Amino acid sequence: MFIKHATLYHLVMPLKEPFKTSYGVMKDKHLCIIKIVSSEGLEGYGELDAFSAPWYTEETTHTASLIIKDHLLPMLKNINLTNPHQVSEVFQVIRGNEMAKAAVETAVWDVFSKMASQPLTTYLGGKLSDISVGVSIGIKETPDELVRVVSGYVSEGYSRVKLKIKPGFDVEQVEQVRRSFPELSLMVDANSAYKKSDIAALKKLDQYNLAMIEQPFGVTDFVNHAWLQQQIKTPICLDENIRSLADAKQAAELNSARAINIKIARVGGLTEAIKIAAFCYENDMIAWCGGMFEAGIGRAHNIALASRTEFTFPGDISASNRYFARDIITEEFSIKNGKITTPVGLGIGVEIDRTSLDFYCKRREYIVLT
Repeated sequence: MFIKHATLYHLVMPLKEPFKTSYGVMKDKHLCIIKIVSSEGLEGYGELDAFSAPWYTEETTHTASLIIKDHLLPMLKNINLTNPHQVSEVFQVIRGNEMAKAAVETAVWDVFSKMASQPLTTYLGGKLSDISVGVSIGIKETPDELVRVVSGYVSEGYSRVKLKIKPGFDVEQVEQVRRSFPELSLMVDANSAYKKSDIAALKKLDQYNLAMIEQPFGVTDFVNHAWLQQQIKTPICLDENIRSLADAKQAAELNSARAINIKIARVGGLTEAIKIAAFCYENDMIAWCGGMFEAGIGRAHNIALASRTEFTFPGDISASNRYFARDIITEEFSIKNGKITTPVGLGIGVEIDRTSLDFYCKRREYIVLT
């Protein structure tokens, strides 16, 4: 398969409500959708899920789209791709830029699964027809407000709730949520907001029967995560630290974590994500699929990945109406009894809503590769 040409759609999608984490407040999601067209005329779609500012990783929507246009796509010009894994091999000479790589690589996976006349879930080796999912909730001003929000999502059927925390917005919030929902699968995500000196608060969180504490320390810190894991019984989950299989192996070797949040965008694509999931399964570590405020294309890729049996914990794969009033696909992903049904159509299994794509699109770029 050769890639004939590609189109980059630069979108700005307002969130239904602002989302607050330890990094700051986000009101809009800047996206770049990549469409590739194969020599056979098949279309494949990927989603660039970097943010508008470099607070999650070094990449931004703008810088990553430049890498895609100026470096990654030209590297695939006139290359006969025989399988989607080949893309990550070609991109190895480019350091970092995992989100840019993932956007292109996932579009190629979409094309290959369509060439095979299979849903992407099947093509990836997925076995699960219904995916258990959870929801991520931003920092709220008061514990009472947080409990009200959690109650709403529990009533919608979410089987697991993740609370964003930071120093000063942690123990009291978790305590009230746990008191209101004693049986709820509950976890917290710090997005690297804590230091070793905050150990007292982290130890207090250990008493609330949490499924895990995600990324308490810095994004390159494996040693202090291992130090903390020795002192608390709650499993530590690593997110930003893990960008490759090598990182997962380092976390396991140092006992820095018992769980890994696998995000397709953060690890450079589906090929690396599958390797990390297999490693977690072989080493008795919890693997689950994280979210990046995806629109429908990115969500469809996440669901396909999470359909693999290595994913034993509900992922951050929310319903279509979770973040945006209007999505860019014609189908809706909805929650029923805490699960999302995997698409059965070919490739990512969803159709692009051209009207919505044009509605959100600020500009587009067309790149010829043959």
